[in-house]
Amino acid sequence: QVQLVESGGGLAQAGGSLRLSCAASGIIFSINSMGWYRQAPGKERELVAVITNGGSTNYADSVKGRFTISRGNTKNTVDLQMDSLKPEDTAVYYCNADLRTTFSSRAREYWGQGTQVTVSS
Repeated sequence: QVQLVESGGGLAQAGGSLRLSCAASGIIFSINSMGWYRQAPGKERELVAVITNGGSTNYADSVKGRFTISRGNTKNTVDLQMDSLKPEDTAVYYCNADLRTTFSSRAREYWGQGTQVTVSS
């Protein structure tokens, strides 16, 4: 079994910062990418940022220049530094990992439970 556990959500004021962390645990052979998605009330889940095993990153246009995704200091972890937060960043943030559990298995996606981020104006 693979588990993704997020931490670091909470309440911030507009212009402030929050840092999210995600740790993947369980039987993991290799990770292709880890990233963050978010879902605001009444909206579809959307990509926020992703980092590949090779270190390439991709960001949603709405967060470019404000958010930074990076590998954590611990193996199989990923962080999202969120600066210059806006009320429209308010959403539940989900950690995502595309990984294989064995050498011969196909890669599949796993999701965390989500962590609430609320930005007040």
